[in-house]
Amino acid sequence: MVKMASHGKHIAIIVQQLNKFNPENQSVEDFLNESAKMLQTLSETEEKFVLDTLAGCIEYKSLLDVVVNAFFVLDGRYCPISERNLYVVICYLAAFQLEELGLQQFSRIVKSLDAAKMQKFLRFFFNALYLNTWIKDEWSHFYDSLYVKENWIDPLLRWQPKVQKLIEQLTDKSSNRTTTVKTSTVTQPKEFNLTVPKPRAIPIPLPIPGLEKRIPVPPSTYKPPKEKKQLEEIKTKNRQKAENKHDSMKSRPAFQAQKIQSKIDTIPIKLNAAAILREGALYQRKMEQELKRIEDLLQGSRDPYEFLEWQKQMRGKDLEEQLAEIECRRLQGKLSHEEAVLAHQNVIQENKKKADLTREEKAELMHHYAEKRLQEQKEMRELVEQVVEGHKNAKQAKIKLQKYKQQIVQEVSEENQELLRQALEEEEEKLRKRYELIQQIRAVESLPILKHKFVDLTETGGHGLICEMSIVELRERLALLREAQKAAEEEKRDRIIHQKQAKEQLLLDKLDQISLFRAELGRAAALKQEEKKRKSQSGERPMKDERILNLQKKIVEKRMERKKQAGLLKITPQKSSIASRKDSLQWDRWKELEESQK
Repeated sequence: MVKMASHGKHIAIIVQQLNKFNPENQSVEDFLNESAKMLQTLSETEEKFVLDTLAGCIEYKSLLDVVVNAFFVLDGRYCPISERNLYVVICYLAAFQLEELGLQQFSRIVKSLDAAKMQKFLRFFFNALYLNTWIKDEWSHFYDSLYVKENWIDPLLRWQPKVQKLIEQLTDKSSNRTTTVKTSTVTQPKEFNLTVPKPRAIPIPLPIPGLEKRIPVPPSTYKPPKEKKQLEEIKTKNRQKAENKHDSMKSRPAFQAQKIQSKIDTIPIKLNAAAILREGALYQRKMEQELKRIEDLLQGSRDPYEFLEWQKQMRGKDLEEQLAEIECRRLQGKLSHEEAVLAHQNVIQENKKKADLTREEKAELMHHYAEKRLQEQKEMRELVEQVVEGHKNAKQAKIKLQKYKQQIVQEVSEENQELLRQALEEEEEKLRKRYELIQQIRAVESLPILKHKFVDLTETGGHGLICEMSIVELRERLALLREAQKAAEEEKRDRIIHQKQAKEQLLLDKLDQISLFRAELGRAAALKQEEKKRKSQSGERPMKDERILNLQKKIVEKRMERKKQAGLLKITPQKSSIASRKDSLQWDRWKELEESQK
């Protein structure tokens, strides 16, 4: 291990060597060989420490630059840029050598340097928020994110509490340090090295502030509300009540239902135009539907019950198929999820293999690159020797070229003076002409102008247009337009009054028609109820209306004709039974129609 007394000196040597290194003009191996020659005075352990640190700083330069550049942008804005490599060395030791050195040895190295600078940099680098966010993201651009997290970020986070104690010690040391008077040093001139640009600080975004702790989502959010359950229960109860009421209405006698209907029919008519028109249209539509139904039955149409039953079965089958399709999609979704998880795991394994292969290829490429750089340096040395000889011959040519240029400049300056004199004369002539023109314009403007003009309202403007007219004519035309507009308004007002009266008459007619319909319906309901009472008392069947008898007779004739046609067409007994069942249903419908007509 390196002795404590020499820590500061070794760090200064490393920083000095890094300042000299130029990757464009020198390879890594040559640089390390030259540094080893300079470090022969050190012991074997000290030389190994310095060389390993130099090689590590160069190898991980891209990662170290991310942290150091961000430090100069955020917390180290007032730190001199000349100390940049000092922070690079400390960042390398903290990030990649802390496990090997141990906290005690690392503390000795840090304490041998400026306490205030080290305290500021370590506080910045070991910030848990920075390590978990942008440092990890930036390092993941160069290496695999999983490798960065497991090998670098997680160890730094484990060391963070112990390093925090070291930061507190450095803070106390910097606060208690006595001020010392700096002695002036003699400035030593150094050779310019213009080919080495200073690294520019990369702007790093400001750290994202930590989010405040939010109130957790209540578990009731993911549960259905109680009101929904209550509404479902109410719907179920209402449905059961409706079914029970329907069953009870079927079992009740017909005269009880007629009583309820008679109560409904006694509701007074509301004197509202929309209600009157709506109810009139309703009665008209009912009458047309009833007449159409009777005509369809006379023409031999069938009962749509079978079609509705078939339609219900088909809808049930469609619903079952839809449910099966939904279940298949759900299972396919689960299968896709499992396949995606398995594919993600395979991708992670392949990425690990690719990372290992990339590291091996990188090491091989670095070896080839080092050999290539050695060959290029030899060729460069030969080229430099040739260029130096060429510079000696070019110096005399430059002197001759300078004299020739001075002669050309002298000739050009004489020509420029002549051209300048001619341009000044031309400009003076232009100014003189412009001054004379301004004087003429001012003289014209100074003449008196007749400002008053007499207006004749009976004359036109004189612009030569076809539609020109005088003000008097314009006033007359406007008066005529006003009179015509007033007459049009009076005509429109009369038309609106007539339309309103016609609408009121229509409403009165509709109202009379509705009253007539209601009265007839009420009278028919009363007669039907009395007929049912009489029938229940006497047990005799009432006589049918002649119109209904004629209709029944026509239906029987139609049925006989259909049977004859069925016999001719050789219809099977099954179909004839279905037809007879439909005829019975139509007969029941005719009975209901007869009762409704009564």
